Amino acid sequence: MFTGIVEELGTVLGRTQTQLRLSASTVLDGVRLGDSIAVSGCCLTVVAWDATPGASWWEADVSDETWARTCLGSLEVGEVVNLERPVRLDDRLGGHLVQGHVDGVGEIVVGVPDLQVRAPASILRYLVEKGSVTVDGISLTVVDVLDDGFTVAVIPHTSAVTTLGHKGPGAEVNLEADVIAKYTERLLAPHLSAIEETP
Repeated sequence: MFTGIVEELGTVLGRTQTQLRLSASTVLDGVRLGDSIAVSGCCLTVVAWDATPGASWWEADVSDETWARTCLGSLEVGEVVNLERPVRLDDRLGGHLVQGHVDGVGEIVVGVPDLQVRAPASILRYLVEKGSVTVDGISLTVVDVLDDGFTVAVIPHTSAVTTLGHKGPGAEVNLEADVIAKYTERLLAPHLSAIEETP
């Protein structure tokens, strides 16, 4: 579980059909084999690392499912990504509950500060004004829900310390809807269909 508060920016150092290698420093503090790290909102597992100061990196295995369902598949060497370690039970929860399970890929229509993202209907159904959404692993507050996307007001600090300051119109972003909305829909679905069937 993550909070959507990005800890640092990493850089893609290399990739194969099955692995991704990223530079990092902060998220490697105390890292162990099998730990999770969110990469632009996608939870990946640490399988190798070198924490040598100034040249630190880590690797994750990436499944075909992950390449296909996220925008990690379009990453190129040298690109910048958002990195975050999982929340500890004694940490402050500064953003919202983020699983790191990407629901889909969106496209930036208008860049920061008045960010507008085109999103699939399967994600838009869970968004509400002033609700939470995760964009590339960043916990953000929805300003407005549009017919084909949503808007977010991005403060200068967030723009400076995340990939949003590096991405413009046409860039793909990983999206994760609030898990509470998804569970609520699932729990209410049988009751709603019963109401709809009542004459």
